[in-house]
Amino acid sequence: MKNEKTHKTVASKASELLNNPKTPKTIKSVAGSALTQAPDKKKK
Repeated sequence: MKNEKTHKTVASKASELLNNPKTPKTIKSVAGSALTQAPDKKKK
């Protein structure tokens, strides 16, 4: 399996879902999984 990373737009949407209190737990679980695969932000 390749070392695949989540695209930054998908990571952004996942972050929005995690911050929304109305998001169901199962969706938050998937969103959290996507964020753990997202590349780290580069320092400026």
